[in-house]
Amino acid sequence: MHKFRQTLARAYTVLFLIFLLAPLVVMSGAAFNDSKLPSIVPWKGWTTMWFSEMIQDQRMMVAFANTLWVAVAVAVIAVIVGTAAAILINSTSGRARTALYGMMISTILIPGVVIGISTMILWTKMGGVLFGPEGKPWPFIPGLHLSVLGQVSYIAAMVMLLVLARLQSFDAGLEEAALDLGASHAQVMRRILLPHLYPAIGAGAAVAFFQSIENFNVTQFTRGGADTLTVYVFSKVRAGITPTINALAFLLIMVTLVLAVIYEINRRRRARVEAAREAEARRAEEAMLL
Repeated sequence: MHKFRQTLARAYTVLFLIFLLAPLVVMSGAAFNDSKLPSIVPWKGWTTMWFSEMIQDQRMMVAFANTLWVAVAVAVIAVIVGTAAAILINSTSGRARTALYGMMISTILIPGVVIGISTMILWTKMGGVLFGPEGKPWPFIPGLHLSVLGQVSYIAAMVMLLVLARLQSFDAGLEEAALDLGASHAQVMRRILLPHLYPAIGAGAAVAFFQSIENFNVTQFTRGGADTLTVYVFSKVRAGITPTINALAFLLIMVTLVLAVIYEINRRRRARVEAAREAEARRAEEAMLL
């Protein structure tokens, strides 16, 4: 019976990995197929032509640059807002904590279409009230800055959840001890609390960055005339997709894998350094007891 369960678990793992990776493998293979259709069947030969055409597609390159600009801005603002919200929620209790937590989480549950439309209406109506219906200045007109604000409104909640989970393992006694020894609140924040939160903040920044890259609903209603990658791909799907999309997707997958490998190598290096420090501390403690 135990062997049967092991076999069943392995079969499930294999099927899950196939379900997860097969679309990526097919899409990556289509980027090297010498066919005008984005597929690997029939295979008409090996080519890198689609990568050359991708670079020559100026609209795609502009959309890609816009996507990176928006993603970096969203990651920076979402980390600041999400971290501040997590610290605030962690420092409160009772109904205030429940209300703050509920308000932050509710933004994740709201459909992206609603967030996009409401963001666009809020800013354009605000500009109309302040400057009249004609000649509204930036930032009261649709554009990528509104896409950033709209995405931050719900992605910051994801960052908040990651940082709040990390805060549960923080020893508040360290903060009180530092204050008793004369440290200011700013020094406690900079030298004790934030270093403890750095892993969660880094993970939150990565989540915010990739959530922004794949966002479509909010961007579609707030972008104005600018293109991002998801909007560009959607327009190409309607007009007729080409393997240049597969080439771009292959490069994004490779960049993601490289970043994941670098992160894992760095994490293991830090774990080894931390283990060595703990072992050295134990040896020093044992030497003092002898």
